[in-house]
Amino acid sequence: MDFLPQFGSIFQTLVAFVVALSIIVAIHEYGHYIIGRLSGIRAEVFSLGFGPVLFARTDKHGTRWQLAALPFGGYVKFLGDSDAASGKDDTALSTLPEEDRRMTMHGAPLWARTATVAAGPVFNFILSTLIFAGLFMMQGDIARPLAVAEMRPLPAAYGALEPGDRVLAIAGFTLPEDETGSFDGFEESVPRDAVVDYRVLRNEREQIVDGPYPYPPLITQLAPNSAAYDIGLKSGDVIQTVEGAEIVSFAELKEVVEASDGRALALTVWREGVDGPLDFTLAPRRVDEPRPEGGFSTQWRIGIAGGMAFEPATESKGVVSAISDGGVQTWRIVESSVSGLWHMITGAISTCNMTGPIGIAQTSGAMASQGAVSFIWFVAALSTAVGLLNLFPIPVLDGGHLVFFAYEAVVGRPPSDKALKVLMGAGLTLILGVMLFALTNDVLCP
Repeated sequence: MDFLPQFGSIFQTLVAFVVALSIIVAIHEYGHYIIGRLSGIRAEVFSLGFGPVLFARTDKHGTRWQLAALPFGGYVKFLGDSDAASGKDDTALSTLPEEDRRMTMHGAPLWARTATVAAGPVFNFILSTLIFAGLFMMQGDIARPLAVAEMRPLPAAYGALEPGDRVLAIAGFTLPEDETGSFDGFEESVPRDAVVDYRVLRNEREQIVDGPYPYPPLITQLAPNSAAYDIGLKSGDVIQTVEGAEIVSFAELKEVVEASDGRALALTVWREGVDGPLDFTLAPRRVDEPRPEGGFSTQWRIGIAGGMAFEPATESKGVVSAISDGGVQTWRIVESSVSGLWHMITGAISTCNMTGPIGIAQTSGAMASQGAVSFIWFVAALSTAVGLLNLFPIPVLDGGHLVFFAYEAVVGRPPSDKALKVLMGAGLTLILGVMLFALTNDVLCP
C-alpha cells in the first residue's frame, strides 16, 4: 500500500520532503539541546522551522519550544547567542552575572561546548542506525533452509511450488542449509529456463516439482528519478521481452541494459490485473556506482531491483545483531558519500551525482510513493547524509565550530571575534555557493 498515494503533484512531493526533513532536523537539534542542557548550557529557544511563529510554549527549564512557518530547518538558540548559528551577543553577555555566563555557549567549558555541538550529527547517526535496525528486525533474515512463504504474482502459474515448501535444490543445485553457506552462487548454476525443477520437502516428504526460474526479470523496487521510474514502470512488473527477445532471468535483463550503451530499448511488460502486455521504451542512463573494493565504476542502468520468484520465509533477527547491522549500513553510507565527493572533486565521476533541494524533494516523493518502508529507509539514509554534512570543517556548520574548539584546545584561547566573523562569512558564502551549484544540477542534469 502506498504511504501517500498519487504522489504525482508538487504539493504531495513537498509534503514528503517536509516530513522527512522535519524528522531529521528535530532529532539533530534535540541532540544539541539535550546534551547542552545536561552540560549546563541553557537553551532559550528550540525552533522547528524559521520565520513567523505558528505555535510556542515555554517549559519549566525556561526553553521556548516553537513551530515556525517555514519548515525547512530548525535551530536551538542558547543563552548569550545572537543568532541561530550561535554567534556571540556581546550586549547580552555583558549584562549577565558571572555565574550565569557558565550557562552560555560562550562561557561554558570547552568540553561542554564540544559535546553540545557534536551531539547534533551524532544524534543523526544514532537515528539512522536505529531506523535501519528496526527495519532489519521487521524484515528478518531469510530462514535456513530456504522455504517458500508465498508466491509472487507472475505472468503464468509456473509449476507446483506451494507456501511452506522447503527448497532443498534447484535444477540439481543443492542449497546450503545453514548460515555458513551462501545463496549467491546458485543463480549462475541454474539453467535460464522459464520452468525449472525444484527438490522440496513438503509434509516431511521430498518431492520434485516444477517452478519458475528463481530470479525472474521481476521489479521489486525502483530507484527514484531513474529511467524506469520516469516512464511509469511499477514494483511487481515483470519484463518479458527486450527488443523483441524473450528473457526469463533478471541477469539477462542486466546484461542487455549494460551492453546498450544508452540506446533506447523496447520492453514488453506484464502487470498484474492488466489485460495483455504493456509496451514501454526507455533509455538506460549512466550511473556512477561505488565498488566494494573502493572507488566507482560507471554502468548503464534503468533503476530497478529484482528479487526471487517467491517470498522466502524469514526468521526474527536479534536486537544486538540488528543494531550492529544498522551501524554497518550507516557507515557504508558515510563511506560512499565521502568517496563520492572526493571522486567528484577530482573529476573521476560526474558532478551531476550531487543533488540539491529539488532532487531531494523528488526523491522523498518517489520513495514515499513506493510505500512506508521505502520512505522510512530514505529518512534513515538522509539523516546520515545530514549528520555527515554538518561535520564538514566549514565555518557555520557544526564541523566548523569543532575546528574552532580544536584550535582553542591547542592554542589555549579561541579565535578572535574578528577572525570568527570573517571565517563565518566565508563559510556561509561557500555553503550558499554549493547549494546554488546543487540546485543548478537539479535543473540541468539529466
